[in-house]
Amino acid sequence: MIFSKFERLTAGRYLRAKRKEGFISVITGFAFTGIALGVATLIIVMSVMNGFRAELLGRILGINGHIGLMAPNGYPFNNYLNAVKDIMEIEHIKLAMPMIENQLLITAGKSAEGAMVRGIAKDDLLKKPAMAKAVEKVDMNYFADDNVIIGIRLARKMGIVEGDKITLLSPNGKVTAFGTVPRMKSYQVIGLFDSGMYEYDANFIFMPLDSAQLYFGLKGAVTNIDVTLDDDKYLQPVRDALERSLGGGAYIYDWKQSNAAFFNAIEVERNVMFIILTLIIVVAAFNIISGLIMLVKDKGRDIAVLRTMGATKGMVMRIFFMDGAFIGVVGTLIGFVLGMLFCENIEAIRQGLQTILGRDLFSAEIYFLSKLPAKVDMWEVLSVVSISLLLSFAATLYPAWRAAKMDPVEALRYE
Repeated sequence: MIFSKFERLTAGRYLRAKRKEGFISVITGFAFTGIALGVATLIIVMSVMNGFRAELLGRILGINGHIGLMAPNGYPFNNYLNAVKDIMEIEHIKLAMPMIENQLLITAGKSAEGAMVRGIAKDDLLKKPAMAKAVEKVDMNYFADDNVIIGIRLARKMGIVEGDKITLLSPNGKVTAFGTVPRMKSYQVIGLFDSGMYEYDANFIFMPLDSAQLYFGLKGAVTNIDVTLDDDKYLQPVRDALERSLGGGAYIYDWKQSNAAFFNAIEVERNVMFIILTLIIVVAAFNIISGLIMLVKDKGRDIAVLRTMGATKGMVMRIFFMDGAFIGVVGTLIGFVLGMLFCENIEAIRQGLQTILGRDLFSAEIYFLSKLPAKVDMWEVLSVVSISLLLSFAATLYPAWRAAKMDPVEALRYE
């Protein structure tokens, strides 16, 4: 659509409201602000939801693999070295790590907590970048014998510091003539790991694999084999290959099964938030309609004069279309800039608000992460901007059409 200089000048003049048109200016201001806030809010919320999902997935896959193997009926893998060798021959498998996982009770002084012990070889633990980063402050040369590494939040809950002794109690102990005697043994904490995900930092203990085998009475065996892929897109083909290779010799599960309910809930919440927040832009679009209709009514005499001077219906329609489009375009642009700036500095903003309000706005105990994430998806941002512009342009059509349809004779008669 090509606009003439006359149309642009007239549209610009109508946007600069006079004193008697103050109410129209207020409505236009609300529409302008609504568009900007709607676009900014949509970009921020969708980016936070994307960041939350990406961070959780990264942390989960940083500690756990894409696929897990367990021996059927709860029995351990006695031939795990051969199994790992066979698994590593399958295409797109990056790592296959044998481990022992079991829940038990940890005590230190007068404190007691439930925890998940993971027995894993030192070399395997350091092969995962996320875990290597989590234990970067720990001297891994001491990760042997009766030494363990515990999550930083578990340590804080129990008042444990590096060098302290902890006692592990497992109910699956030795069977004697007097009943089952729980396993109990003391270990020294050589360091604390910080994965950045509350669920792991508050519940996990890492133990050398040979020490875990000795503690749980699994000499030469493991309970799990953790498989990491070079790319998540090969999850199903690799899983199918594992099922063909192992047959009924193992129970196979993947990260999507283990976390299905959680990630489905995030996806549903994300979609609902998108729909709800889009209504902000819809409301702003209705404000554009009401503001332009009142502007058309107020400018009835001007429209009649323009028509009698030779202005066509198309010219009048384009003038008012430009007024509404200007509100939509500039509001969308400001919303886009605000949204992107907010996403870029979201953690600093959160910290500032927490300092001002004196309360925690993003509790790690609730949201699993210690920092507020934001991941901007430019395709989603483009969708938000497109929706905003589309609604803004659509909102101008009826008032512009009504202005073009106005009869100049009738307009001058009632002025």
